[in-house]
Parts: sequence; C-alpha cells; structure tokens
Amino acid sequence: MIVSNLQARILIVDDDEDDFLITSDLIRNIPSSGFSTNWCYSYKDALEQMKSRAFDIYFIDYRLGAKTGLDLLKEGIAAGCEEPVILLTGKGNHTVDMEAMRVGAMDYLVKGELNEEKLERSIRYALDRSASVKALRANERKYRNMFERSKDMVFTADREGRFKDVNSATTDLVGYTREELMQINIYDLFIQKKEEERFRYLFTERQEVNDLEAEIRTKQGEHRICIISASLETDNNNQDYMQGIVHDITNLKKAEKATLQIEKLAATGRLVRTLAHEVRNPLNNINLSVEHLREEAGGDENGSTYLEIIQRNSNRIGALITELLNSSRPAEMKMERHVLQSVMDESILDAIDRLTLQRIKLEIKYPDVPVVVTVDKEKLKLAFSNILINATEAIHHKQGRISVVINDDPDPSIIISDNGCGISEENISRLFEPYFTSKRNGMGLGLASTLNIIQSNKGTIDVKSTLNVGTSFIITFPKNQEVANIRDEQ
Repeated sequence: MIVSNLQARILIVDDDEDDFLITSDLIRNIPSSGFSTNWCYSYKDALEQMKSRAFDIYFIDYRLGAKTGLDLLKEGIAAGCEEPVILLTGKGNHTVDMEAMRVGAMDYLVKGELNEEKLERSIRYALDRSASVKALRANERKYRNMFERSKDMVFTADREGRFKDVNSATTDLVGYTREELMQINIYDLFIQKKEEERFRYLFTERQEVNDLEAEIRTKQGEHRICIISASLETDNNNQDYMQGIVHDITNLKKAEKATLQIEKLAATGRLVRTLAHEVRNPLNNINLSVEHLREEAGGDENGSTYLEIIQRNSNRIGALITELLNSSRPAEMKMERHVLQSVMDESILDAIDRLTLQRIKLEIKYPDVPVVVTVDKEKLKLAFSNILINATEAIHHKQGRISVVINDDPDPSIIISDNGCGISEENISRLFEPYFTSKRNGMGLGLASTLNIIQSNKGTIDVKSTLNVGTSFIITFPKNQEVANIRDEQ
C-alpha cells in the first residue's frame, strides 16, 4: 500500500501526448500526494523550463525527435538545473541506463513497467536524494547532520582504508558497531578479491573511485551488493584521508533478477508446451510396447525387472512433462499435512534406479519422531527427486555417497549432501536461473523448477559447495504450528 504526503510540481517532457496522459494519470492516482503535472513536448521549451528551475522534478522521455532525453539532461545540468531528473524510455537498455545515471539522472524507468507504486518510490527517492545534494552544496556547516541522516553508508578512513568515522547507516548496513569498525578497514568488507584489487588500484593510482559495483559481507555473513565511491581528500592539518559513500542496491538487484526470471519462465513455458507435444507421442508408444512385452514375457523375472524399470522411468518422464506444463501457468497448490520422512522416502524411491545403477551409497538419518510439514506432497517429491538426481550426476568416482538428513530443530529441514565434483562460487550464484546449466546436454530447467516448488511450499533453499569435495542442499520449512503447540503442551 502506498502512503505518501509528498508535494511536488512535475514537468513531463514527452513528444507523445498519449504517453503524457498515461504517465500523468498514474502520478495523479498516487494516494495522499500533492503532485501537479504539466506537459512540455518541445525540447527547446523544456530546456528553458529547466534553466528557470520552474519545477521540482522532471520526467524526460528518451526520444525527443532529433535529440534525446540524454542531450536535454546534459544541457539542463550544464545550465544550472539542480532539480532531479528521471529518464523514461519505451524499453529497457542497460547502456542508456548506465549513461543516464553517469550524466546525472536520479532514476531510469521503462514506460511499460510503470505503476503508481513504482512512480511514488522513484519520485520520493529522487526528491530525497536531490534534497540531500542541495543541502550539502548550500551549507557545509550542516555536514554532520546530513552525514548522520544519510540513508547511505558514509565514512572517512585513512589512506590505508582504516575507518576513522562512520554514520549510523554504516552500522545498519554492515552489522558492526562503531567501535568494531574502528578496528578494521574498508578492504575487510569485500568478498571478491578482484573487486577489492580494483578498488585499491583506482584509489591508489587515480585517488578516486566512482560507482564501483561490489559485494560486501556483513558481520552476520550476509552478502550485500553495493555501489561504492571514494576519493582522497586533505583535512585542515594537511593530512590525507579517504572519504567514501556506499549505496546498497541489493533489493534493486533482487527485483531485477525477479523480473528476469519471470521473462525466462515465460520463454520456458513456450518451450515446455512444444516439448510436451513432441515427447508425449513417442512416450505413449513406449508405454504401449511395454504392456505388450509384459504379456509376451509371461513369468520371465529378468525380463519383467527391466520392463518395470522402463515403466517407472516412462511414468516419471510423463510426470515431469505434466509438472513442467503446470509450472508454465498458475497452478493450485494442494497444501496438506504430511510427514517429511515419508515424502523423502517416496522421492528416494523415484530415484533409486539411478543410485543402484551407479552403485552410490545412500546414507539416511531421520529423527525418531515424525516431522510434520504442510506442503503439496506430489510437487515436493519432484523437487527432492531433482536434487537427488543432480547429486548422482555430480559423482564421477566409484566411492559415491549421498546422505539425507532430516532435522526438526529449530525448524523442519532436510539436508541432501553428496561427495561429487562440487560447484564453483560463480555458478552457485546462478544455480536456480532457468536455462543456466553446466551440463553439456542440460537444459537448465530442473533446479529452476525445484526453486519454484520449494518457494511455493513456503520453504527456503540454500546451497553450500566446495569444488572436488561435494555439495549440500539445505531445504527449510516453517514449523507446523499445530504440532508445535501439542509438543509444548507435552
């Protein structure tokens, strides 16, 4: 729900009146806001308005006839415009996005993705950041106040990067107290060595770091994606020091990733429908042939065993096709209480053929009491089977081992581990993306489907892996409250 009490005069610069009407209607529909919108379709008139600083914020379309919104942005800033500018475009373009932010735009929005909530956040963010910049420029005596109030991490450090002063947002972001931060340096926060080396090089050689995207690790071990800027300054005592600002963009990156996954899943749906049509016809022929062969085999036990393997795997292929088809469109979840041990046992049964054929040792450790979870059993079985099959495919030696451990404290969880080839840190970050795979003949759909199933069942999944040692998948579910209450009473 949007809650806003902002007041602002907004100029929309767009040579298409229909686009102006759509954008202005969305802005007017923002609840409890005091926004007034005006339209300008002329590049020249818009520049004059920016020079006179007649408005509080500007929405500028990228396409403005012979010139672009970037040209207008550059000329407006050069003419002294300090009000925030948000660039609009018909479709996303990473190059334009980066150039717009470099030139001085406060935000970059795609018209087809606009809604009241996104516009309200963008306007609020632009006005907040613009107000901060104006205050810093207008009155340096308010530096300490702005320093503490900034929503970004702001710090000073010596030339070697040891912290000297930080604002409260710094402790909120990294989880360390002010006293703890005084014992470390900025380089200790970097996760990737190459990003740390890049920061060192830019600061040492150029004495300035501008908008370096890097991952930092918090005290709690969380990874945060940030934009880091820093420069070498000199104080009143002629001593050099580092001054920097860190802007957390983790949530923005998550939103971008979610949008990308939605687009990929839509493409996946189209592919799955094609596969279903092409695979189900020969699969039906296989099943019919198996039935005929069973009649001809009669009491031949050896032949019957192999036919059962064919039948089970044919059924599994059919179930996979059905599940993939369901994943390409909204599906109803059949949430019921089940014992996690039983769900896992049935999943193991689906994958037992592969384990047996590859002579992989299976180790199972279950608690003595039933672990009850509220889930869609059939979908969850498919997710567990995908992980088990991936584990068998990761083992390329004769001492293969897969362990399955179920815990109930503090929350129901299951850990599936293997002693296979492991996964690189680079690949772990993309493990659940549709179409991403490290297998030569893989399609990259199995783990993407697994993630969707786990999340639909209100669970979380984490992966820990070491190259040439093995991989563990940790799936955690919320505790079944009814069962928890019964145990507390006992």
